[in-house]
Amino acid sequence: MKSIFEKIKNIIKLIRPRHYIKNILIFLPLFFSGKINNANKMSVAVLGFISFCLLASIVYVINDLKDIENDKINPTKKDRPLASGKINKKEAITIIILLLFLMCSINIVNLKLNNISMNQFILSISLEFLYLILNILYSFGLKNVPIVDIVILASGFIIRLVYGAVITQIEISNWMYLTVMSGAFYMGLGKRRNEVIKQGDKARKVLKKYNKEFLDKFMYVCLILSIVFYSLWTIDGESVSRFGNNYMIWTIPLLIIILMKYSLIIEGDSYGDPVDIILKDKFLLALIFLFAIILVLLLYIF
Repeated sequence: MKSIFEKIKNIIKLIRPRHYIKNILIFLPLFFSGKINNANKMSVAVLGFISFCLLASIVYVINDLKDIENDKINPTKKDRPLASGKINKKEAITIIILLLFLMCSINIVNLKLNNISMNQFILSISLEFLYLILNILYSFGLKNVPIVDIVILASGFIIRLVYGAVITQIEISNWMYLTVMSGAFYMGLGKRRNEVIKQGDKARKVLKKYNKEFLDKFMYVCLILSIVFYSLWTIDGESVSRFGNNYMIWTIPLLIIILMKYSLIIEGDSYGDPVDIILKDKFLLALIFLFAIILVLLLYIF
């Protein structure tokens, strides 16, 4: 019995459900459209979220399969289920097939249950497979190509946003896209920056091509752009008209504080992984939670 629980524990660790937090981006178009209380669209978004979570797990397992040997000598990854031998390659491939089957099933349920149009269905599936293909290419070589590796990391966030817009049939505002894009590049650059500092060029071949100064420079360019784009979004005429008020402008200081805290962690004793940073720092998590509550109040209550 104990061995079964250990196996389940390692499977959960392998598929990394804690990283599903990234998929909250799928709900952004729905939330900022003011239609979060639309039951049909919310149902579509929730099933889309589940589908994308399964897809993300497939990518994580494929990546770990490809990187077994490198992970064995990596101080932060050597205890992963595949690298440590707690799950073998055959079991990992079986998990991939099962997750792919469940993902396709969820999409079919979404199609039938919520009367999604065929064009909408095909486009959403295409985005999921675009995400899968990009990440397979990343795992099998593109992660060793400087700039391209960061572009693929950032594209994952953008694809999630577009996917959320497609399945709910809500148009993304230009400012939302620019804010998420610059924020995604900021986090991707920050991750590589800390890998260069912490691991040198031992963990990834691509780290030989980067240096701290280059990554610092562009990381903070993207940080500034994130704040600027979000600020312009809050005062944009279309946004004010959609929300019925200009209250979002009052969230700018809190966003700056959140980014200041995130940057402080990045420049401290961190490996730069966005999920680890957010989930391990209670103060940052509290700030993000407060930011979300204020947005709900401003956009849906007042």
